[in-house]
Amino acid sequence: MDFPILTALILLPFVGALFVACLPSNRPETIRIAGMMTALATLGLALWMLADFETGKAGYQFLSSHSWFSDLGVRYTLGVDGISLFMVVLNALLLPIALLASTGVSERTKAFTFWMLVLEAALMGAFLALDLVLFFVFFEVVLVPMYFLIAGWGHGRRNYAATKFFIYTMAGSAFLFIGILAVGFLHQSSTGLLTFDVRVLTQWAPAGIAPTTAAWLFAAFTIAFAVKVPLVPLHTWLPDAHTEAPTAGSVILAGVMLKLGTYGFLRFAIPIFPAAAVKYAPVLLTLAVIGIIYGAIVATMQPDLKRLVAYSSIAHLGFVVLGTFALTRQGLDGAVFTMLSHGLTTGVLFLIIGFLYERRHTRLIADFGGLWRSAPIMGGLFVITAFASIGLPGFSGFVGEFLALLGTFMGHRWYAVVAAIGVILAAIYLLWAVQRAFTGVPEGDNATISDLNVRELACILPLLALSLFLGVYPKPALDRIGPSVKAVIAHVENSTSYESPRFSKHSPVLNEERVDHGSSETEGSK
Repeated sequence: MDFPILTALILLPFVGALFVACLPSNRPETIRIAGMMTALATLGLALWMLADFETGKAGYQFLSSHSWFSDLGVRYTLGVDGISLFMVVLNALLLPIALLASTGVSERTKAFTFWMLVLEAALMGAFLALDLVLFFVFFEVVLVPMYFLIAGWGHGRRNYAATKFFIYTMAGSAFLFIGILAVGFLHQSSTGLLTFDVRVLTQWAPAGIAPTTAAWLFAAFTIAFAVKVPLVPLHTWLPDAHTEAPTAGSVILAGVMLKLGTYGFLRFAIPIFPAAAVKYAPVLLTLAVIGIIYGAIVATMQPDLKRLVAYSSIAHLGFVVLGTFALTRQGLDGAVFTMLSHGLTTGVLFLIIGFLYERRHTRLIADFGGLWRSAPIMGGLFVITAFASIGLPGFSGFVGEFLALLGTFMGHRWYAVVAAIGVILAAIYLLWAVQRAFTGVPEGDNATISDLNVRELACILPLLALSLFLGVYPKPALDRIGPSVKAVIAHVENSTSYESPRFSKHSPVLNEERVDHGSSETEGSK
């Protein structure tokens, strides 16, 4: 394909944002139409890219590379593979839905639409960048629109939540910036070439960086990405950000932005520092399991629906980190698939909670009751989405969590067993919320609440339908994810003495090869 589709995916929302900025502020409907047309055009490009993506190919596709700051070794390099493909499509899908859900935003409509489009463009750039400095630029730019969306259109303690979000993520980014510079200059001192190209560094770093240095640099990358996921104990910014953010902000924050952390592990931390990733995998697995259990337990105690879903995100993203650092093909398949699934189901939960808030101006579970009788469509869809989020077979959540747990069980059985308790806890806190808010006899304002309208259904149904489709027929997604995941595992095996556990070709019984994480100090070829 000669058309620079990846650049277009970044530029189109930026150009749309600039166009919106030039429109008169007293024409909110025109502004909304312009924003929606831009978002739909971007979705069209993303679907075109998805249709042209070569299934079964592990390498980067639609590559685009141009000199940017040549004296500094920085290039404008973009590419997409099975790991980033569905994050790009998910970003393009959620943005128009978030805009459609935000027609009730009547204050500063132009600024709201502008920041939403800038956020989409920055997220696109972060998922497509193959130069570490370019990635860092987009990684940081993402913070700006999200800060303004929370502070400008959020609720209650929005300024506190926005500031806390910004400080936490900026602090984590400082470690990432130091790590990126160190890797680039170490490559220059070793080869004479200053570069931040991920493809070059991935091939050079495993043997080119001393084990102790690699461990410190892996820690720097890990801190930055752990804040973004977020992993416990670096998670405290997330519940506040979700609770105070507008509905559209929560949908994008949970659906796409949090995935920058888990994506960063898959794209940068593990491929560049495979020996350190193998050595310290038990640490990350422990943090993941703690996040799964902690997030689920705390979610059970939340009186606020939005905070409940926020803590559930900590648990769900724990499954992604669990599958990632299981360092098995099934685990990584499950991690990437769960990133996609979580964006769909959690997006729907935040949408329904937002629509409910517009009607009742409260999110406290105790203020609801009997909503299934007064708003049966809303109640039915919330229950269906809750089951999808729990991981009920037939929905995408089941596929992702099953693969993540299976991949973990293959090499770390007790981590998988403990993590599986999180699935049970998820059923407890979500069904408890359903029972309190939607069953019983409606009283007062709950008895007269209106059901979902056509616009709101148009926001919810596509996401639920996709979750159902991917749960029943995950093959199209896994066929595109699999080759890239397999390449990551092969790279780790070829760069260290680690051997990923796998199923026998002749039976579904695990082979007996021992997985030794303690031998990962060797940085040579296998």
